[in-house]
Amino acid sequence: MATVTVEINGRPYAVGCADGQEDRVRQLANEFDSHVRQVAGDVGHVGDLRLFLMAGLMLADELTEARRGNGAPAAPAAQAAASTDGVAEALNAVAARLEKIAQGL
Repeated sequence: MATVTVEINGRPYAVGCADGQEDRVRQLANEFDSHVRQVAGDVGHVGDLRLFLMAGLMLADELTEARRGNGAPAAPAAQAAASTDGVAEALNAVAARLEKIAQGL
């Protein structure tokens, strides 16, 4: 098993992967990092856990749209949250709960 160090939002993270998959992990980390940085630019620094959660939701939204075969790129979740106050509040509530759980670990 190989270990790759990737940088997400300016912080290094060591990630284990199968031998030969190092470049793929770096590519995926770069894609995730771009989403995290987009969220951080939209909402400011609200803690890594919240940034990661929101970026993960953006990626899940894009994946869902791609699986549906709409062909059009999905609207970024951060933009959707900005236009729908209830969604933003729900994301903040979920993120706050996740942070509380993480602190207890």
